[in-house]
Amino acid sequence: MKKILIICSVLMAMTMSCDQLLDIDPEFTQDAENFFNTEEDYQRALIGAYDLMQTAYLQIWIGEIASDNSIAGGESVTDTQGLHDIQNMVHGGENAELRDVMRFNYTGIARANYIFEFQDNLDFNGKDKLLAEAAFLRAYYYFNLVTYFGDMPLIVDRRIAISEIQRIDRTPKEQIYAQIEADLNRAINTLNWTDPETGRITKGAALALLGKVLLYQSKYGEAAQVLDELITTNQAGYGLFEDYASLFYVINQNVNEDVFTIQYSGAQGGDYGCFVCLQGNLAVGFHGIRQYNGPFYADGNSYNLPTQDLYDYFDPADPRREATILDIEAFIAVQPNPGNINYAIGGGGHTGYYNNKYIKRADERGLPDDDLTSPLNYRVIRYADVLLMAAEAFARTGNDARARTELNKVRERVGMPLINSTGQSLINDILRERRLELSGEGYRFWDLVRTGQAAQEIEGFQTGKHELFPIPQVEIDLAGGNWRQNPGY
Repeated sequence: MKKILIICSVLMAMTMSCDQLLDIDPEFTQDAENFFNTEEDYQRALIGAYDLMQTAYLQIWIGEIASDNSIAGGESVTDTQGLHDIQNMVHGGENAELRDVMRFNYTGIARANYIFEFQDNLDFNGKDKLLAEAAFLRAYYYFNLVTYFGDMPLIVDRRIAISEIQRIDRTPKEQIYAQIEADLNRAINTLNWTDPETGRITKGAALALLGKVLLYQSKYGEAAQVLDELITTNQAGYGLFEDYASLFYVINQNVNEDVFTIQYSGAQGGDYGCFVCLQGNLAVGFHGIRQYNGPFYADGNSYNLPTQDLYDYFDPADPRREATILDIEAFIAVQPNPGNINYAIGGGGHTGYYNNKYIKRADERGLPDDDLTSPLNYRVIRYADVLLMAAEAFARTGNDARARTELNKVRERVGMPLINSTGQSLINDILRERRLELSGEGYRFWDLVRTGQAAQEIEGFQTGKHELFPIPQVEIDLAGGNWRQNPGY
């Protein structure tokens, strides 16, 4: 699942004359219209559709930096300036990171649509499963887009010509959500609970993502039903990993808590010129401690730095605080030779804290440039998240007893006191637990927005504007100016 397919022509020997080159047909040619001739072609195309999930570093960054959980950090305020603009709620249509979100996700959609466009070319065993995986991927990419930008052009089962772009308008988000749900239900009805190949989408991943999609639409009854099926059937054996502190170490890449996980590899190098080309998790190196020289951790770029507000949010007795947030000075103080440990502070801001879930450690270094090649997987939906989503859905539909059951499973795992609240207090407790359990993983901003708490928790947040991000201006221009910008931008 880690290979990128590169199709190229065979170069002719340079000793041939021009006449010889003109007289010889290319040894190998392949075009888009004549690709799907074998089962292997379909599998290779599917791997291409999977590949865009590697860009999930943007979800981790923006979901945290746009919230009260972290600041952008980095070398300076102009180092990835788009993230600093998002942190300060001054982002607009000129933002490289937001443009990447749109481009990467639409590329993933185009690759999935490419498969569906030629789905009738060939029949083979396992084709239904392959198409179900492609449907899941398309749903995942569209969910990212509709969450960020709201209404977006909905393209299904085909590619579009350049000449069409200026005639395509933004589709109401309700229609996009309907397509997302249809694709996920297709995946649920076709896929197995487990797959022999690590990294493939499964029935459990599709159920979890559908539950999340329904929750984001405030379809609480339907979300409760879907998440209940996942929890009670659970033929994949999902559960809570016993040691929360080591859950995010590479040695535990595939554990029973993984429901929907993006796989990374440290076996391939990378460079700063093409983030979308990487096979490693670049967020890990970027979260690392700038110019760090000491034990356990490795140096990095000091991005996505947790805030004091987040640190203070935890009960000091909660083991998740230390597992989530590295207090660098406290860590150095307890080392055998603290005077020999040093690091640098970036000009993009410093809080004294680092994202301890996705951070480069000495034993997680990939090939050069190892800022970009960490093999640490991104857990898009953990089982703990499933339990908390289910708890919220049950609480919002009046089933407080079941909501407390799922909530307290998460608290029991880390030895925290059980919750006995009811009604709105119970919902508030569940939302607080989501921050404690999931901080550093890229969900906080969306939780605040969908629950109406963003304006009171995020400095500079403007109600009626910042619930969505702006459509990149360059994309509006490419569409001939026909796409209306989101309100307030």
